[in-house]
Amino acid sequence: MAKLCLMFFYSITTLVLSRSISCARIICNNSPFPELCNSLIVPKLESRESQIKASMSQAHNLSMTSDDRLIQLAEGGEIKQVDLVVAQDGSGDFSTVVEAIEASENRRTGTERFIIYVKSGVYVENVIINSSMPNLTLIGEGIDATVITNNKNVNDGYETYNTATFKILGSGFVAIGITFENTAGPEKLQAVALLSASDLSAFFRCSFKGYQDTLCVFQQRQFYRECDIYGTVDFIFGDAIAVLQDCNIYLRKPLFGQQNTITAQGRTDSSSVTGFVIHNSRVMAAPELTLADGWVRNFLGRPWRDYSRVVFVKCNLGSLIDPQGWMSYHDRSAFDKLYYAEYMNSGEGANTTGRVRWPGFHVLTSDQEAEQFSVRNFLAGDSWIPQTGIPFDSGI
Repeated sequence: MAKLCLMFFYSITTLVLSRSISCARIICNNSPFPELCNSLIVPKLESRESQIKASMSQAHNLSMTSDDRLIQLAEGGEIKQVDLVVAQDGSGDFSTVVEAIEASENRRTGTERFIIYVKSGVYVENVIINSSMPNLTLIGEGIDATVITNNKNVNDGYETYNTATFKILGSGFVAIGITFENTAGPEKLQAVALLSASDLSAFFRCSFKGYQDTLCVFQQRQFYRECDIYGTVDFIFGDAIAVLQDCNIYLRKPLFGQQNTITAQGRTDSSSVTGFVIHNSRVMAAPELTLADGWVRNFLGRPWRDYSRVVFVKCNLGSLIDPQGWMSYHDRSAFDKLYYAEYMNSGEGANTTGRVRWPGFHVLTSDQEAEQFSVRNFLAGDSWIPQTGIPFDSGI
């Protein structure tokens, strides 16, 4: 009898199985031995940190063959086969992410979702997901376990968009449990960890580490859930329709004389539907940015383009946020054309009484007013995020 073994349980959303126990035991409620079946499943964990540690521990014991791999991206969802495995120790199909992605073009059928599992390790690579590679999923073994890293930067002669360690052009991209990193450092200026121009893309429990221009949310519809983003200057930038939900945003120590700005949104037209919504997230100092660095001013964002649009909703803003909240990009910033808003934020940095007095800055006063920036309305997320298997809150 074909058998399935529960090999990897990533909270309630990521589950990797292999054949070594009976299929009946997978559906515990219908099993004649529900207690035994349930004892094989990692219990729901109480905190995000313990979930990540447990998933990493489980993942280190994975043993999968090329014809014997299954994955379930959502509880009760369709069970799908892992198409390729990347492992630096030679236990997978390929030892690099680039090799696996290149191979996927020849191994896939049409535009069906193609799943690549990347085992723990530090992969020093520059990866490009071309537009000819839609519906690609990369699953790692957790933040800081599976790391894709490089150090291209503007100071060494690259254009900003060509510094990206990981660049995505194909639509429908999904990443789970991976750290994307650019280690160039603040002295190298712009250095992108990840650039996404992928429509209907989603990231779950990923980390994006860099300094200036860490995460380029370039264009199209994008969703980030329970991710960590580290940076200094304009480190979430671009002109996508993007929602970051339940994320941790860490401000790092910049070059002396620089000011930290979380967002630099680039909307160029009042009729454009683009913008960034930061929802139910936390803004705080990274360990390297201490109280001793009192010369560093930290802002929620600045208008990269005239119609820049950014909204912080129900976030916890640490005391490091400057009372003004927002800063100009240059002396000619169009303060009457941009749209910056805050709603029901908490924390020592959330007091809006000292905020900028720009015509384009707004303090929202009701759920009804803020609901336009929900996943449901701003991102039309109800129509496509469920298919990714990633959890989300539809409303504000």
